[in-house]
Parts: sequence; C-alpha cells; structure tokens
Amino acid sequence: MPFIAKKTLHTAKETGNEVIVQVKGNQKTLFRDCQRISETSLPDDIYQEPVTKTRNRIESRQVKLFIAPALTDAKEWALVKVVVKVERSRQLFQTKTKTWKKSDEISFYISTIVLSAPEFCQAIRDHWGIENRNHYVRDVTMGEDKSRIRTNPHIFAKLRSFALNILRKNKVDNISLELFENSMNLDNVLNYVGIF
Repeated sequence: MPFIAKKTLHTAKETGNEVIVQVKGNQKTLFRDCQRISETSLPDDIYQEPVTKTRNRIESRQVKLFIAPALTDAKEWALVKVVVKVERSRQLFQTKTKTWKKSDEISFYISTIVLSAPEFCQAIRDHWGIENRNHYVRDVTMGEDKSRIRTNPHIFAKLRSFALNILRKNKVDNISLELFENSMNLDNVLNYVGIF
C-alpha cells in the first residue's frame, strides 16, 4: 500500500483486523518519525534471521521492534502500537562478471498489533511471498500495469485473478510459458481442472 490512510487503520480495527504496513517515503513525517525512533531508542525486541542461501543469492535480515512509539501526530496515529525496522543485506552473484554484488536496504513498518520480532519477520516475509507470487505475475506476465483499460478496469483485474487461480489450481509453475501455450492451443485451456 503506497500511501497509508489513517482511515485504513481505523477500518481494520472496526472490522476486527490488525494491520502491518510498510511506511514509504511519500509519508515524510511518519517516515522521518520511524527513522528518528530507530536512531534514538533502544529496540524492545531484536531478531536476526538465519542467513539464507539460494541459487546465486545470499540474504540476511534483522528485525527491530520499537513498542509504543512517540510519533509526531500521536492522536492521528493512536492505533500504531509498534514501529518495525527491517534491515536486509543481500549478495547477488553476477554470472557475467563472476562477482558478488552487495546491496543493503532498510524498511520501516507500522503495526496495530504487538508481536515478537520473529513473528513480524515471518509476517513481512509472507507478505512479500504473496506479492511475488500474485501481484508480480499479474503486473509483469499478465501486463496489468501496462493495461490501457480505463472503463471498469476492476472487471479485468477480476478476470486476471480468475485466470491465475485456475492456473495455480492446475499446478502451473511457469505462468508466462503456459499463457503462450494456451494461445497456441485452445484445447489446453479446456482441459484444466475446475473449468467444467
């Protein structure tokens, strides 16, 4: 969610839900508050995730929690119980140059619920799993970001979700390749489980 509306936090609470959301630079005061809190306060909990090594990638992350943060607009952000700081360190192997490229990143999150640092780490990781598995596929493979549809775009978004769910139900791993094969052979589409 690029812009955190205070109303979103209230709506979540009113419906019995909790929210963990990333703070982006477009909310300057809140973002600066998160930076200030992390620089001037001792964390209430810290979790160092074990280093993960996958194909051409080494990653580690550290999560720091700041409970009951003193935010500039305290009344406006009264539902915020925790500021979470996530420090990611990545090394990516560049196959062309045969070297490792290092990158570091710091992200801030606010939360309406108090969890432990390992629980926040897992929740944030799970969110990015959904982002990579669903939204990225819709944006890149299905061209949602490039779509020029201006009249009722939500209808086509639902159709993309429907198509993606059918592909996932049929255990398709490579969505792009499957879409290409479907365009070449309509019988392929009609043989999916869940169509009829």
